[in-house]
Amino acid sequence: MSQVTRRIVRELHDEPHLEGRRITVQFIKTQVEDRGLEPRTVADRHDIDVADVYRALTYYHDHPAEMRAVEQQRTAAVENHDHLTTDPDDVRG
Repeated sequence: MSQVTRRIVRELHDEPHLEGRRITVQFIKTQVEDRGLEPRTVADRHDIDVADVYRALTYYHDHPAEMRAVEQQRTAAVENHDHLTTDPDDVRG
C-alpha cells in the first residue's frame, strides 16, 4: 500500500484522476459503489492509500455536473466506437 496521498487532477486524461496515476475518479466510484468493493480492497489492489479512495469518492459527489459530463463523454465514445466497422471484408479491399 502506498503511503502517498494524491490530489485529484485532470492532467493526463479528459477526466479527473489521481495525481500521477491513471486511476480515474469514475473507476474508483464504480469499484466501490457499483461493484460493492470495500475502499480498503480497492486501495490494496491498486497500491494507493485508502484516503485516495475516499478523496475520489468525495470528488465524485462534490462535482455531480462534471461527473455527469464525464459519463456522457464515455457513452458517446462507446456509441461512436460501435459505429466503426469490424467486418473483415470491409478492410480487405
